[in-house]
Amino acid sequence: MRVISGSAKGRSLKAVPGMGTRPTTDKVKEAIFSMIGPYFDGGLVLDLFAGTGGLGIEALSRGMSRAIFTDMDKKSVDIVRENVKAAGFEEQAEIYRNDAGKALKALAKRKAQFDLVFLDPPYRLKILRELVETMQEHGLLADSATIVMEHDAGDVYDDPIGRCVPLRRAEYGETAVSIFKYINDSDS
Repeated sequence: MRVISGSAKGRSLKAVPGMGTRPTTDKVKEAIFSMIGPYFDGGLVLDLFAGTGGLGIEALSRGMSRAIFTDMDKKSVDIVRENVKAAGFEEQAEIYRNDAGKALKALAKRKAQFDLVFLDPPYRLKILRELVETMQEHGLLADSATIVMEHDAGDVYDDPIGRCVPLRRAEYGETAVSIFKYINDSDS
């Protein structure tokens, strides 16, 4: 695994030991960023089920200003710290060990608003719709925020979730990526 493009292009990223995580492949990562970017002019990114931190680190490399990484697994959090350091983004990253629901509540208390959100929970957890609804309820999405959901190809998310409308869906073997855009009422 490596950073594909941007300021940290080519930097190697460590994987989390064991079978507990399923890192996004370079092929899927490249496809995601060609759909949503490929580059950014600042903004705050949330990598909610960070795993290795690869998606959030790629977003920083491609121009996002700051990133918040959360994961429940201690090994994952340790690897995210190492990868963020290896990519040179320590000053731009916050890394927390927390359950996704608790993390969203804590971020809401801080009045965080994200321009880009990566949701890549374990596929057996069917919580993507609930997470997107929770983010809207807590005001965590900036106007026109992009939400990238990585999930089992058998799961289909083709209806709006609150004010988040589906833009694209792509399949890569057993993995699918669904991209949503947050449309604030004041945008229309």
